Amino acid sequence: MKRSTDVRIYIAGHRGLVGSAIWRALAQAGFTNLIGRTHAELDLLDTAAVRRFYESERPEFVFIAAARVGGIKANNDNPASFLYENLQIQNNLIHLAKESGVQKLLFLGSSCIYPKLAPQPMKEEALLTGPLEPTNEWYAIAKIAGIKMCQAYRRQHGCDFIAAMPTNLYGANDNYDPVNSHVLPALIRRFHEAKMASAPSVACWGTGSPLREFMHSDDVGRACLFLMENYSEEQFINVGSGVELSIRELTGLVARVVGYGGGITWDSTKPDGSPRKLMDSSRLFAMGWRPQVNLEVGLRSAYEDFLKRFAPGKAT
Repeated sequence: MKRSTDVRIYIAGHRGLVGSAIWRALAQAGFTNLIGRTHAELDLLDTAAVRRFYESERPEFVFIAAARVGGIKANNDNPASFLYENLQIQNNLIHLAKESGVQKLLFLGSSCIYPKLAPQPMKEEALLTGPLEPTNEWYAIAKIAGIKMCQAYRRQHGCDFIAAMPTNLYGANDNYDPVNSHVLPALIRRFHEAKMASAPSVACWGTGSPLREFMHSDDVGRACLFLMENYSEEQFINVGSGVELSIRELTGLVARVVGYGGGITWDSTKPDGSPRKLMDSSRLFAMGWRPQVNLEVGLRSAYEDFLKRFAPGKAT
């Protein structure tokens, strides 16, 4: 990707966790002609509207960070929405990028594309080698379709479309909805509310034993720019931190960052999800890229973001 102030770059989902991080990374690198549209300005489910957008804006580079996302409960409760909406968003953005002559496109997936019991750490070659985790298979199937669509358009039409699979992410502009958020932002909100209410304990889902890997959104934003400039292969590429910890350890860390001093209980009647999800990011690391944000430092900045957006005036 040429470093020029007039190169036109569209970030789909630019107000979300990942999209806003990509926007920041691009701005910090000197790119000034960045294009973003809110849902009110452009409904990505509307094929005709997306076509008009591509025809009028003519972006040269596209980052696809727009998606219908949510945690275990949201995926379980809304399988049709997660499957249909993500397929429709991807189909519109990828196909019409080809139609309008986009030079290069980066599609972002999720670590949930891998089989529930994939060998750890998960290599890119593990895709489609076993059953998915049932609690988020609808979202995963849509993301797998997005990967395959980029590969198909690359093979049939010669499009320079690539895909990257980030690990669990957190950071500025995360979704802290008590029902639809992912585990880490959900924990931040739960422990903050418990602190404010002086609650004696906080109940968490599952056993706390699953292992998870986390990466700050600013790291994945920098990784996306790095890949757009340095990667051009049909095989998708993992983007992870290489560091994992148990959900039980994570809850203790979040409680400390938030300043909650009560107890933590575990409801083992609720699902744990996959027992372990560690990405093998050796291909990316071999290219010379490394994450920069330490988990505890990143959590403190995420909590500050939460306070600014949802609890102004509250001290940490």
